[in-house]
Order: sequence, then structure tokens, then C-alpha cells
Amino acid sequence: MSTIGILAALQEEIATLLTAMGPDVVMRHIGQRIYYEGRLSGRRCVLVLARVGKVAAAATAVTLIREFRVTVVVFTGLAGAVAEHVRVGDVVVARTLLQHDLDARPLFSRYEVPLLGRSYFDADAQMVALLSECANDYLGSDLAGEVLSATRGAFGIDDPKVYCGTIISGDCFVCDTSAVAVLRSALPDALCVEMEGAAVAQICYEYGVPCGVLRTISDRADDTAGIDFTTFLTQVARFYSAGILTRFLMHCSSQGR
Repeated sequence: MSTIGILAALQEEIATLLTAMGPDVVMRHIGQRIYYEGRLSGRRCVLVLARVGKVAAAATAVTLIREFRVTVVVFTGLAGAVAEHVRVGDVVVARTLLQHDLDARPLFSRYEVPLLGRSYFDADAQMVALLSECANDYLGSDLAGEVLSATRGAFGIDDPKVYCGTIISGDCFVCDTSAVAVLRSALPDALCVEMEGAAVAQICYEYGVPCGVLRTISDRADDTAGIDFTTFLTQVARFYSAGILTRFLMHCSSQGR
């Protein structure tokens, strides 16, 4: 049976899953990271805190693929909304990913990864469909029971939606209204912005490993992006990640993937 690698940039995004692995988890220290090997919902998994940024995420993804022979990679975490219709509490599942801060002009086109001849990297189509299904099921079934109504109200989470489309990544925390406007103008297909996903997608493309990227919208990537970030992470996002990925793993187990 295949091994699934799960990455996140922040500890809280995988904390619940680590607890669910139980006492039999095996820890391996490689490159100043701890890789947790164990089983979740009947599946062999490797969980790891990748840390923040494209380099950290790419290095961690390479280790998962080469050292642990994972055959599927999933990145879970937070993102800031770029598209006007995407709101706090929504979930975005990547279909394609792009590095918005990559610019090697005039040698290469803007956003193009030098020597790879492409700017966009596709997530695995089956994983996109499954993660979207699991996210919709979680939001419709368990969200109200896990995230208190007062908490949802504080963040304006009302009837959250799941969107599939383009996620953009860059080595900067976007928290400025004018910066969002620039991204929206340059990349009108972008749904949200974060700091790791496109780098992981590039590594998976180069190694031929299916990948999926799942993001919970924590803010509008504007001047309010830093407000109550920690509260959102601990009282909202960690439930999203655990609830959606548990469904994903259970489905993978039932399908023998």
C-alpha cells in the first residue's frame, strides 16, 4: 500500500493528526526537521512540519519523496484570499499553482521556472476532486460541532464554500490592500495567496509524484491579515485540516490507493 506524505508550515495545522497517530509513531530527524511515521485511518503516513516559505517546503518535499518513498504528497495550511468572492472560512483546493514572485526576465518569461518551460504546475486531478469532496462534507457535517458559533461569528464565517482553482505562492506574507490589488490585476485567475504550495507542486512535478494543496482562508491578505491570526489557527484552521484530511485518508484506505 502506498505512503502518503502530509506537510504543513505551522505546527497547529498538523497537531491533531499527530495526536491521532498514537504512541507507535516513529520519529526521524533529517535536516532539522522531525518526520513522523505512522498510520492514520489505516494508511501509512509521514507527517512533517515543513516550516514557512518556498525553500523550506521544497526541501521537505524532496526528503519525503527520496527518503520515505511517499507516493502522494498533500500540503495543508492557511492562505489569504485574493479573489473578491473568496471569504474567511472558505476552503481552496488547488488545481494549478504558480510562484507569483518568480521573475527571470529577460531570460525567461515572467513567472516561468527557468529551464522547466512552465509557470503553472497542476495538482493531481483525482486528488483535487477527492479533497474538494472531503472539504464539502466536512463543512456540511462537522464544522458546526467543532468550531463554536461565537468563534465563527467573530471571524464572519457564514456558510463557507469550497473553491477549486489557482493558488499562488511567494516568499512574502501579503498583508496590504495595494499588494492584493496588484496580484489580482496581474493574475486574475488567482483565488488565494500563500508561501509554499507552488514550490511543493514543482518538486512533485519534477519527481512525477501526485500532489494536492489544501488551504483554509484565514484573511483577506490585506491590512487586517495579522489580526487574531493565532486564534484563527488554533480555534478554526486546525479543525479544518484534521477533519478534511481524515476523510481524505479514509477514502484512500477504502479505495486501496
